[in-house]
Amino acid sequence: MQHLQIESIWFLAQFKPNCHKIAVRNLRRQNFQTFLPMQEETKRRSGQFITTLRPLFSGYLFVAFDISKGGWSAINNTYGVTRLVNFCGDPQPVPFDLISRLMQRCDEDGKLLPPPTLKVGDMVKMSSGPFAEFVATVEKINPDQRVWVLLDMLGRTTRIAVHPDVLQMV
Repeated sequence: MQHLQIESIWFLAQFKPNCHKIAVRNLRRQNFQTFLPMQEETKRRSGQFITTLRPLFSGYLFVAFDISKGGWSAINNTYGVTRLVNFCGDPQPVPFDLISRLMQRCDEDGKLLPPPTLKVGDMVKMSSGPFAEFVATVEKINPDQRVWVLLDMLGRTTRIAVHPDVLQMV
C-alpha cells in the first residue's frame, strides 16, 4: 500500500457494487491517493467459518486531491466509481479529524485494528457522547462488545454501559 498523507484534503467517493478493488486500482493509476478502511467479517458457509475483508463503509471510499486544481471530474469518470459525493454540485471535503482517526485505527493495508485491550480496573476517558471527557474506571467487559464503567458524578458512583470505541486509556 502506498504511504498516505493524512494532511491531504479527502473526499468521499461512491463505488459501484462489489467494485472497490477495481475503483481503488483505477484511481491509483491516475495518481489519486485512496483510503479504503476494511474490516474482517466472518460468515458461515457450507458448515465452515470463512473470514473475509470487506469495506468498513459499504459502497464508499476516500480519495485525496486538490480541488483548486480541478480535474476532479476524472474521478467521476473512473471505471468502478459511481460518483464523488457532493452537495450543490461541488464535492465537499470530509472532516480532517474523521480521516485522521480512521487512519490511526487502521494498519498499513487499511485493515481496521481491534480496539486496544481493556481490563477491569483501567482508568479510561470517554471520547464522545453525553459523557465526553469524563474519566471512569472499567468495571466489567462483556463479550458482546459492551464495557461497563463506573463514573463519579456529583459525589455518586454511576454504572453505565458504553461501546469500547468511545473509550481512551488515561
